[in-house]
Amino acid sequence: MAKRKKSTAKKSSNTLLYIAISLAFLATVLISLVAGYYVGYGDGEDDVEKKYHKKVKEKLNILKKNENIKVKKKKEKSVSDRLKKVLKKTENKKVTNPLRYLSASHEIDSAVEPKAIKRGVIRVNGKPKLAIIIDDVSVASHVKAIKSLNLNLTMSFLPPSKYRANSPLLASKESFYMVHLPMEAMSFTKEEPFTLRVLDSQQTIQNRIAKIKKLFPKVHYINNHTGSKFTSNEKAVNKLIYALNKENINFIDSRTIGSTKVPKVMKNYGLKYMARDVFLDHEMNKAYVKKQIKKAIQVAKTHGTAIAIGHPHANTIMALRESKELFKDVELVLVNKLY
Repeated sequence: MAKRKKSTAKKSSNTLLYIAISLAFLATVLISLVAGYYVGYGDGEDDVEKKYHKKVKEKLNILKKNENIKVKKKKEKSVSDRLKKVLKKTENKKVTNPLRYLSASHEIDSAVEPKAIKRGVIRVNGKPKLAIIIDDVSVASHVKAIKSLNLNLTMSFLPPSKYRANSPLLASKESFYMVHLPMEAMSFTKEEPFTLRVLDSQQTIQNRIAKIKKLFPKVHYINNHTGSKFTSNEKAVNKLIYALNKENINFIDSRTIGSTKVPKVMKNYGLKYMARDVFLDHEMNKAYVKKQIKKAIQVAKTHGTAIAIGHPHANTIMALRESKELFKDVELVLVNKLY
């Protein structure tokens, strides 16, 4: 009987042991599940928080970028408006400056821009080269507006007169410049003082060029202001080129008339002919100027080099400012670096 009781007790003990082991196993599983849930939840929570902060950061960056763009545009608009106001004020001085030029078409006598001379391709190292000459520079506001563009532009100064006595002084502050020399036109009525005329003697022309050199001692390039009548007369051009050679000055033909005799005379002297390919602002509206800028760039791409001529008018300045991205396809150079 005692033996039976002992066997029963042993079985009960084993059962309790199994139950205890099972409960311990279940407890371990439950603890693992609970711990896993909270760990997973914590990781998930961290992941959600990271994603949230990432989105916030991205939104802040976008807002900051948009704000910077707005500030930049506002600044550019402010600069543009100021320049436009200054240039408009200069152009509208009716009483004090009767020789102001309200459009660039004063350079030529015909309604249509004279065509550029036909020429072949010039091989250049690197990008095609484009030189943009800004004619009629004569007052401080012109210089300020042109330099504000931060583009490699060639300023061509008008000789001094009653209305622009300081043009030589303004030029003297520049490392490189040209002189925009007035010459006789076919029918232009608002002629500049001391305009070179077809019937001027060799001595008269030489004296005028010598005076220009004295006023603008650093000048090595001259182009013609108007001059449709003068440049279409071979004898007159011959006298001019002779006088310029004596002063070591190069001539760039603005091509204000299609029948210009400058190419023939330059060939006779064994000199390189340099001439305008495109007028930027024959018509005084911004859309037209932008179209002409594209044309000048295309000429440079086709021939390797190109010369464009513009004037310090508000629409021309604004068009150049808004076309900066276009100049990445060419090298914008001063005329002395064109060849």
